[in-house]
Amino acid sequence: MARHRDEVPEEEDQEMEEELVSLQFDEPLSWRAGKPIATSELLRRLEKLSKELVDMDQETVDKDSLTGVAKELAAHNLLAHKDAGVKAFVASCLVDILKLCAPEAPFTPKQLKEIFTLFVKVILPALWDPTNAYNTQHKYVLTSLAEVKSILLINDVTNAEDLLLQLFSSFFDGISGSSKSTSGEQVAKDVEFHMSDILVTLVEESPSLPPPVLDVIMAQFLRAAPPGGHREKADIDGNQTTLLPKEEPEAYVMAKTVCNSCPEKMARYVGQYFSDVIMDVSAKGGHANGHRDDGDSDDDDAPNGPSESDFRELRKAHLLLRELWRASPTVLPNVIPQVEAELSADNVQLRLLATETLGDMISGIGAAGPPPHPVLDPTAYPPPKLGDEVPDHSSTSILTTPISPLSFAQTHSQAFHSFVSRRNDKSPLIRAAWTTAVGYIVSTSAGNIGLSREDESIFVNGLRDKLNDNDEKVRLAAVKAIESFSFRDIVTKLAAMGGVNKEGSILFTLADRCRDKRSSVRVEAMALLGKLWAVGSGELAAGQELVTAALSGIPSRIFHTFYANDLELNVLLERVEFECLVPLSFPPPPKGKGPKATNGNSQSQPAADPAYDQDRIRAERILLLVKDLDSNARKAFNALQARQPQFSRVLENFVRQCDLYNGGNPQSDGDKIKQNLEKTIQYLCKFLPDPVKVEADLYNFANWHDRRSNQLIRFTLSAESDFKTVHRAVKEFVKRVQGSPKPHMLDTLLPLLYRSAYIILNKSHLSTYMDCCKSDKDGLGAAAQEVTTEISQHNLDLYKTHIGQLCKDLVEGAPTAHQTNEAAVVETLKACSSYSRRYPDELPLKDRKFIQALMGYALHGQPAKAAKYAVNVMMAKKDNKSEVSAADLLQRITKDWGYDSPHFLNKMAAVSQLELLASKVTDDSNDEIMDMAYKNVLCKVRTDAKDTDPEWVVDAELDEECQVKCWALKLMVNRLRGTQDLEEAKEQSAPVFKLLRSLLKQQGELCKTQDTPKHHKARLRLLAGQLFLKLCTSKHFEELFSHTDFNQLALVTQDPSAMVRRLFVEKLQKYLVQNKLRPRFYTMIFLTVFEPEASFKNQIETWIRSRARFFREAKQNVMESTMSRLISLLAHHPDYSTEEDDLVDHARYLLYYVSNVATEANFGMIFKYAERVKQTRDALAPSDSDNIYVVSDLAQSILRKWQERKNWSFQAYPGKVGLPMGLYASLPSHSVAQEVAEKQYLPDGLDERLDDLLRSIDKKKKRKSMDDRAEGQPAQKKAKAAVSKSKAVKPHSKRPAVKSTKTPAKSKKSAASSSPAMESADRRRSGRSKKNSSYVERDSSDDEKEMWEGVTEWDYYDKEGKKIRSEEDDDSEASEIEEDAEPEIEAEPEPEPEPEEEEAEPEPMDTEDKIEVAGEESELSDIQEDEEEEEAEEAPPSPPPKPNRRKGRSAAAQPAASKAKNNLPSRPAVKASATKGGSKPAPATKSKAKPAAPKPAPKAAKPAPAPTRSTRSRKAAEPALDNGGGSE
Repeated sequence: MARHRDEVPEEEDQEMEEELVSLQFDEPLSWRAGKPIATSELLRRLEKLSKELVDMDQETVDKDSLTGVAKELAAHNLLAHKDAGVKAFVASCLVDILKLCAPEAPFTPKQLKEIFTLFVKVILPALWDPTNAYNTQHKYVLTSLAEVKSILLINDVTNAEDLLLQLFSSFFDGISGSSKSTSGEQVAKDVEFHMSDILVTLVEESPSLPPPVLDVIMAQFLRAAPPGGHREKADIDGNQTTLLPKEEPEAYVMAKTVCNSCPEKMARYVGQYFSDVIMDVSAKGGHANGHRDDGDSDDDDAPNGPSESDFRELRKAHLLLRELWRASPTVLPNVIPQVEAELSADNVQLRLLATETLGDMISGIGAAGPPPHPVLDPTAYPPPKLGDEVPDHSSTSILTTPISPLSFAQTHSQAFHSFVSRRNDKSPLIRAAWTTAVGYIVSTSAGNIGLSREDESIFVNGLRDKLNDNDEKVRLAAVKAIESFSFRDIVTKLAAMGGVNKEGSILFTLADRCRDKRSSVRVEAMALLGKLWAVGSGELAAGQELVTAALSGIPSRIFHTFYANDLELNVLLERVEFECLVPLSFPPPPKGKGPKATNGNSQSQPAADPAYDQDRIRAERILLLVKDLDSNARKAFNALQARQPQFSRVLENFVRQCDLYNGGNPQSDGDKIKQNLEKTIQYLCKFLPDPVKVEADLYNFANWHDRRSNQLIRFTLSAESDFKTVHRAVKEFVKRVQGSPKPHMLDTLLPLLYRSAYIILNKSHLSTYMDCCKSDKDGLGAAAQEVTTEISQHNLDLYKTHIGQLCKDLVEGAPTAHQTNEAAVVETLKACSSYSRRYPDELPLKDRKFIQALMGYALHGQPAKAAKYAVNVMMAKKDNKSEVSAADLLQRITKDWGYDSPHFLNKMAAVSQLELLASKVTDDSNDEIMDMAYKNVLCKVRTDAKDTDPEWVVDAELDEECQVKCWALKLMVNRLRGTQDLEEAKEQSAPVFKLLRSLLKQQGELCKTQDTPKHHKARLRLLAGQLFLKLCTSKHFEELFSHTDFNQLALVTQDPSAMVRRLFVEKLQKYLVQNKLRPRFYTMIFLTVFEPEASFKNQIETWIRSRARFFREAKQNVMESTMSRLISLLAHHPDYSTEEDDLVDHARYLLYYVSNVATEANFGMIFKYAERVKQTRDALAPSDSDNIYVVSDLAQSILRKWQERKNWSFQAYPGKVGLPMGLYASLPSHSVAQEVAEKQYLPDGLDERLDDLLRSIDKKKKRKSMDDRAEGQPAQKKAKAAVSKSKAVKPHSKRPAVKSTKTPAKSKKSAASSSPAMESADRRRSGRSKKNSSYVERDSSDDEKEMWEGVTEWDYYDKEGKKIRSEEDDDSEASEIEEDAEPEIEAEPEPEPEPEEEEAEPEPMDTEDKIEVAGEESELSDIQEDEEEEEAEEAPPSPPPKPNRRKGRSAAAQPAASKAKNNLPSRPAVKASATKGGSKPAPATKSKAKPAAPKPAPKAAKPAPAPTRSTRSRKAAEPALDNGGGSE
């Protein structure tokens, strides 16, 4: 029986052994020396083994069967194999072995070390490149180590500390992005999760944590610190928070997870970590570096304290403490007592540091520093309401947002009370730091976790007490602490115990500081109170009880300072009155109802709300101020207004004395003039503080003798000036003085201006005052009655006085042949020129002296633009006398007519303007003039081209030859524009168009025998493009502008020179916004998709979206119909080919268009335009119609993918859409149409590439807040090389081979396409960048019959808005394809876009009609346009930064709103170009280099080789695209 019982378990064991699964893999993985296994075979075996191991279960596996494989896998030749795939599969097999054999690893200690070395140093770091071919194996290793916890075996390895340090460092650095691959792809979230899990496991399960590893963990929290690691709260600048990430860094989050997952262990480690630093330094006691604090006189005999290096480490530790409290306060229980002990240290610096640290911890402020102060904007309208939500600061980062996970007062009550006791520290430095900290604690509600009523009351009372501290630093800190509160918090928290009028309240005490004995304190206090009242004025006017009780007494407390009879206080009172209580800039200009104009003047300002009356709003603010004044304050207010006329007369007399003084050189009665000036200055000195400085400043102003400044003062002193005039005059005066040699004069002049100008008592406000007197609106009747008694009125004609003075200045400063004019006079002349357009009869044009002065400016004025302005003024009346003067001027010019003649530049400028404004006068001399301009100027090169020539030169440094050429080119175009007979103008246009076309094709080169300097060519290219645009603003010239010319001109947006691109695009935008160009010109703006300058490109995209929104609101399909023209342009683009890489580049153009124009509402129409193209054939190159079909299919594919990503519902557009007849033609038959429609023209492998393209765009959008890249920013391309006439220069690239096999096809295509013939590789603008180009097309189902006529009629309007009949029909380019009998062709003419209500500029009238008016309207309009262009040319933006794949924060955001053109950041990625033939390579173009054409090779006699298609470095471009930036 016993024997039988013994046999039963034996049988069961046999059954279990039979159930165990053995490893079936039996192929060798090791090899003998000299006979290695082929890598491919080894990979196959390892993969086979890996698949078998994955399917095995730990419970059923025969562990003995794994021994052999484990031994082979741990062999050195596999662990150190050179192939990454081998190592990846070996690692995945090893983690399976560790899992199956757990808990015992079948490896020797040496093998285990090599295995984990492979994991830590090779496999896990490879996870930062998700594009790695073996990323799946890498992730498997990570997952297994985390889930099985086999990572803990690392602790059994000898010298595990190094591997642990490497592991932690690798994880943190990698997740932060410093170790990411160039692919730029983000690491998956599950990878981050498993990494965090591994770190938590190691910390939780390991017996101890090496100090270097703890250091690494702690260092991650300092990633929250601003760049540089410093943050001084006293100098905190809200703008600097833009340098901080908007989200917590990934490494920071991982370290926070580790600390919060293992609070008890980490608390021990962290406590020891800080004790090593804090206790060591604190134990030394004493003063840092032996320095004593001035207020700490008891420590004279104290020993020297910690060194500066000790304090650096201590500050770093305290910075870390702040962040640890925000992230993981549970690890700090052992550290807080150490910081508390520092509060009692003898060393002032230690106490100061501890006070600041505990204050920040209580308020939840971390290493990044406090949040920016709320903005109390006294000019805001409407003013904020108490119930409004406080808007987040535009640059607020999560790292500067106060966060306190736990209540410090409850969790560390002893330390909290020790901090509170520091309010009475003997050192003013510590009391000031405590005061600042208290401000943040109360304003942030202790890190948004809340304060008890008792604690909040303690802090508010402490803040009030510090306003009365005996040290000015503490009082100033208290005032600044109140500035950290928002308007709502001041009313609800600080004013809860009483407002300004309640004695003992914090606001009452703050008002006392208006009369503080220290200037810095009273300035801050009074300015803060003034802003508070201004911000609360809306609620005060509405009678809100809390705000009224808190703030209504502020004006009285401020004006009570008048009774102190202190000169400095009076000056401060006036500044607060005009800069805080009722600022000069209040209310701001109306915003209007339309969308915001984000690109300055490039977009018109929307129509203002008629109910928004700035003068009424300002007058009511003044009346509210008077209403809130008590009796004494009203007396002070009235006294200030009563003395205003007196000071006005005194200041006006001073200005008059300055004029007579003439900068120290009076013309007559010099002694008397100097005495009068001295008396006036001495009188003024009595009313201002520091009479010595006042006297010096006033004499400096008199010696400066700036006439414009004197006139500005007169504007402010004139009772006839409305408030807007006064405001602008003050602003300009301040600007001029600040730009003067002695800007400190403003300290004296501005108080005098405030005291003397008609700011409060102004005629613009009188009507509101009178209305309030009658109606007692809002209870302001009494105040209005009191104000009206102080008003006095005068009747002066400002304009007449002003223009008379201008003309007088011009006569006095007129230049002669031997004497030049002052530079400032040119601005006067320019102002006079502008004034003459509106008021020509008010000019003294019958005055012989004035006419002779204009002659002087035209012949001798410097700079040469003075000649243009002078001719404008001379021809203002356009009467017979003007023509006589013009003839006289022309005769003087042609008398000595030669390039080397004196003032030849002036002569060219003057003749250029005469050709435009006095064409009848120049008719007889036209042959001579044109011969001089073309043959003797444009076709000759007098400055030798050098290798060192810059690509662009600013206007101020431009040499005379280049200026002469620019004027000569303008002259030829002006002759065309000035010709009044349309037929004659069309005849003359051919050579001018040919000249401009040649400049664009030949890169600005006209001379056939000599090279032109690079910066000359850049200027001429730019000017040619701009003049083409200007000509196209006239209908009859636009009709002559062919599709070939259009395509050539569009490529200027991809010019090698950044300044050429920028200035051309800005001019294009200006004309489009002003509605001066046909809608088809919107196409050109889409060629900026590869613009390297990120900020410029961002502005362009903003502009495109704004225009698209405008047309949508206007119910015009301008931007939607662009798709058809865009397809044609891309099909004829110089870089077009059917290769996948090129089609992906073309897809970027389409994606650029779609991302900025497409919405769910217009998607169907855009898709129909794209689809509609396949129902036609190419009208420009019928034999290459397949090109448009390829691009059409590409567009449809992009649109479908975009729709899927946006989750838009597709609604087919039910209407008809038309295509431009000039670009498309009907198909010959229905069968051909059906064949085209059914055929798919895209290569098979392209679809995946398009998916990758859209994914890359999405990823960049997600990472935008982290890496500052622009949305959808494409890869930067190589700069296109400029090529000489004999040899083309091929730039280096990482892909040097030129596709020579494609050359014949390319040449044929380019010859047949509408793109201009390319005479050199230099012409490949697309080599710089491939861009979306969109021709704006119009669609109207009501006008289909016009398509048979091939024309579309335009409507033109005059200045009164009346329609003007057009004598000629539009050309075929404006029309669309005729509707064929077959259903495939449905086309309609484009509707004329209506005048844009959004624009501020006047409506453009028909250019043809302007010319027919024989000069009256034509000349005025042309002059105005010329001067607008001149302004753009005078001050072009400085050369943009070199292309960079990262966008700078500051750049961001700089739209220029001062000019009619707007600055648009853009990024033409520049491609390299090459020619076949013996061109030698040029130096490689780096991605960070400015896109520019390389130096041309010397010209040779032999003909240039046939051009080939330009190439570019895709190797560099594509990875860069994934990174959202340029190539490496």
